[in-house]
Amino acid sequence: MTATDPMIHEDDLPGEEAKLDPQPEWTPRYPGSGRLEGKVALVTGGDSGIGRAVAALYAREGADVAILYLNEHDDAQQTAKIVTIEGRRSLLIPGDVGDKEFCDRAVAEVVETLGGLDILVNNAGEQHPDEDIVDITEAQLRRTFQTNIFGMFFLTQAARPHLKKGAAIINCTSVTMYNGAKDLLDYSSTKGAITAFTRSLSENLIGEGIRVNAVAPGPIWTPLNPFGGADPEKLKTFGEKTPMGRPGQPNEVAPAFLFLACDDSSYMSGQVLHPNGGMIVNG
Repeated sequence: MTATDPMIHEDDLPGEEAKLDPQPEWTPRYPGSGRLEGKVALVTGGDSGIGRAVAALYAREGADVAILYLNEHDDAQQTAKIVTIEGRRSLLIPGDVGDKEFCDRAVAEVVETLGGLDILVNNAGEQHPDEDIVDITEAQLRRTFQTNIFGMFFLTQAARPHLKKGAAIINCTSVTMYNGAKDLLDYSSTKGAITAFTRSLSENLIGEGIRVNAVAPGPIWTPLNPFGGADPEKLKTFGEKTPMGRPGQPNEVAPAFLFLACDDSSYMSGQVLHPNGGMIVNG
């Protein structure tokens, strides 16, 4: 095993959404209005959780959707079915976003199969809780950064030649970047890097008419925590510390990704939206 191999031996990541109880809510809450009509979107981590909800909402709004995922094939097939039921084309591409060659091949396949690329959603991520910093292995540290931030660089590099004026990039950061998380030191650090990457990439691309923004979800009920090694006792009260007193659902986060992908946010770049149950952060 190399330092950047998926750490499936340490936990059950990425985890099957079908095994969660209760099931996450991904269904869009309103009819589409054509806000992404004719667009092509690439969503990483699109097999489940927030990624699935974003794929479903983008399809409802008129986009064809390429779904990148690691290895949860059943979940990915379900997401593809959701997209096609909305009358749009879907494309499944399994692989590791921490592998630059895979990212290059994936973007090329999207452009060739779906005819272009207008929206890049960098959503894929992984986390591995540890109570003490000395418990974080070198392999885990490298793996978490490889997936969570290196993958965003690799995909953006591959996508950049295909993105034209009016294109949008949306990155998934986290409330842990703002509030910290004592048992997610490496994960939170990557989310800080993602926020800095978002702001800097916005400055880099805004002159080309390409907008770059981010979404920083709070505790959302997805496979990430249950299958990422979270304490079962903590899961019983997951999200209860938010002002709303509950975890969010993926379909409560997806509209933020839609807003940042469409012309409704035409005067926004370098910004972060915070669907987090009412937690006040220094955005």
